[in-house]
Amino acid sequence: MQTSDLTNLTIAIVGAGYAGAAAAKALSVLGANVTVYEQATEIREVGAGIGLRPSSMERFREWGIADDIATVSSPSDYFEILTATGDPIMKDTWPTHGDQKHTHLIHRGDFIDTLIGVLPEDMVKCGHKLATVTDRGDKATLTFTNGTTADADLVIGADGIKSVVRRELFSDAEPVFSGERAYRAVIDIADAHGMVTDDNLRMYIGKGTKVYLLPLRHRDQVSFDITALCPDPDWAPQVSKDDMLATVAGFDPRIVDIAAGLDLDVVNIRGVYDIDPIDRWHTDSVVLVGDAAHSMLHHQGQGANSAILDAGVLADCLRDADTVAEALAAYQAQRKPVTDELQRISRQGWTEDEVQDVFPGQKPASQQPAQ
Repeated sequence: MQTSDLTNLTIAIVGAGYAGAAAAKALSVLGANVTVYEQATEIREVGAGIGLRPSSMERFREWGIADDIATVSSPSDYFEILTATGDPIMKDTWPTHGDQKHTHLIHRGDFIDTLIGVLPEDMVKCGHKLATVTDRGDKATLTFTNGTTADADLVIGADGIKSVVRRELFSDAEPVFSGERAYRAVIDIADAHGMVTDDNLRMYIGKGTKVYLLPLRHRDQVSFDITALCPDPDWAPQVSKDDMLATVAGFDPRIVDIAAGLDLDVVNIRGVYDIDPIDRWHTDSVVLVGDAAHSMLHHQGQGANSAILDAGVLADCLRDADTVAEALAAYQAQRKPVTDELQRISRQGWTEDEVQDVFPGQKPASQQPAQ
């Protein structure tokens, strides 16, 4: 699209998480008129650490924010997978992208704070929970539960796994339980019992359980994540310390000690969900990005990175296409085959015997073979 067309384009983004904030930055660089509507009264990200891949770092460089991200992250050279007791399984460098060779390990809160911090102060409007979205062909209208409405030439649904935009216009299918539960916490490196001595991600695999140690050495902290097979589909379960410790029985004693030392009040405990691939992400004036389009399990570490790449490709397509409708079709054509495959691969987390132990005769939907 011509520069004048882009600067006259009114864009409403629903959701100020990774996908929404990244899209806002990418599109504002093009000169578009962007407003982000966030349902929370303040933006606060809970959870633990993630790795920003070289392809994401390259997008940040294009948007002029790579230094901002680097300031609150640690560059990692490689990742390592080990048995529960620490025997090596594999070790590999991160895939490179152009001049970018490191995956940057970052706290989720620092990441979203940085993304929001590089946007104009009045671009994000909190306290706007979406009630409905109406597709009017070349425009769309948003209605919020606070009684306000907004019209836009383009609406971007970046409202996560429980997306209202997706439900209203594209698919009413519910999120899919993975058969897993995640325990996530950020602890001081001093409490990691000597297991963190560099900036590289390590994953320990035992029967039915994976433990991730993701260093955040710029904060003198480490992200500690236990993901375990579990038949309870509760989104936010109430569990005991003994429940959590049972998942790491037989692991390296230092991992058991880390888990035993956790205060459950600061551990984020969640059932793990994704969504099945949906057929279509866009109309002529509404499009999905990030988890709203393709929420995936975290085993490949690609959820946030996929959201960032969505934002970059969407901006590229709007810049290069003649119309919004043409741009949205091109965006889906580029991104959907990639994320469909990532969703599929991310579901292949456990052996047949491990799943059978927890779900005798009744595999969870995400562990069923592809049709």
